Amino acid sequence: MSIARIYSPTKNATQSGLARTDEWVLEHSLSEPKRVDPLMGWYGSGDTNRQVRLRFDTLEEAEAYAKAEGISYEVEARRQRPAMRPKSYADNFRTDRLTNWTH
Repeated sequence: MSIARIYSPTKNATQSGLARTDEWVLEHSLSEPKRVDPLMGWYGSGDTNRQVRLRFDTLEEAEAYAKAEGISYEVEARRQRPAMRPKSYADNFRTDRLTNWTH
């Protein structure tokens, strides 16, 4: 049996919002190797658990589900975002700049 991975997803790099970054995801790892389909040449496998991604509000809920279903799992620690330093457009035109502003 494969080991499931429980993690908290990071912020999407192409978006500025933080939606769905406070939840936890349980995702199964690949239990059988992928193989090439002889007809089409596409890669695939018969492992349907890999297609399932379960979302939970808390880490405790995800762990409780995995224990109740008898799924072995690993927890990846949540990454902390660096603190945002507020910036102002007016700072570009400060008179007390140490260096000249260039494009």
